[in-house]
Amino acid sequence: MTNVFAVTNQKGGVGKTTTCVNLAASLVATRRKVLLIDLDPQGNATMGSGVDKNECEYSVCDLLLGEAGIGQVRVRTDPAGYDLLPANSDLTTAEVQLLQVDGGNFRLKRVLSELSSEYDYILMDCPPSLNMLTVNALTASDGVIIPVQCEYYALEGLSSLMETIEHIRETVNPALRVEGLIRTMYDPRNSLTRDVSQQLIKHFDERVYKTVIPRNVRLAEAPSHGMPVLIYDEKSKGSLAYLALAGELLRKTGSSV
Repeated sequence: MTNVFAVTNQKGGVGKTTTCVNLAASLVATRRKVLLIDLDPQGNATMGSGVDKNECEYSVCDLLLGEAGIGQVRVRTDPAGYDLLPANSDLTTAEVQLLQVDGGNFRLKRVLSELSSEYDYILMDCPPSLNMLTVNALTASDGVIIPVQCEYYALEGLSSLMETIEHIRETVNPALRVEGLIRTMYDPRNSLTRDVSQQLIKHFDERVYKTVIPRNVRLAEAPSHGMPVLIYDEKSKGSLAYLALAGELLRKTGSSV
């Protein structure tokens, strides 16, 4: 069975793309078949996977608008080993047009129905806003993975996201759940980091992943080389953290590690 997860947080700079790229690579390392879908017009997940967003003949935009098929859009990342549906600034066009068509929020769900048996995990990198692209992702997902930076405004930003998730659950996707919250850019020496971490555990309990993603230079450097940190420096703290997160996700979703 395919597990479909939207990786989202309306707050920017919390590690959504970093989590998508590195979790995808880490799941592949456990011999899972993985598809990463870049739903952000900035195309950072595309570039971070070693694919030039400006050289893509087709992108997620064409897929959502029915102007290209899966086979035309999908590319294989090497050496990370996961499949990618790339994105670039053209995706802004899709966002606008989807607002104007009936059932626009179901376009991605229809696309994914064609891939029901091809992958173990599908991860979607959402834009840092609750727009039509994010709604498409939530409508098509089994669960939501929420990266959270342990800083002052972390909890405040989560409230509207939780409201949106609840609205999607009540209207179009009753099976949608919060799969888990990931504490990113974690520095245990910082008292604010520890305080916010405790608040997250108090509010969300077991939905907070035990694994934390540390601040790590190698993790920050990897995207500029177009590769996940597992490929860039497999022994770095960032790489080990995402491998641990993949193991935790496998256990939570009932898959043997």
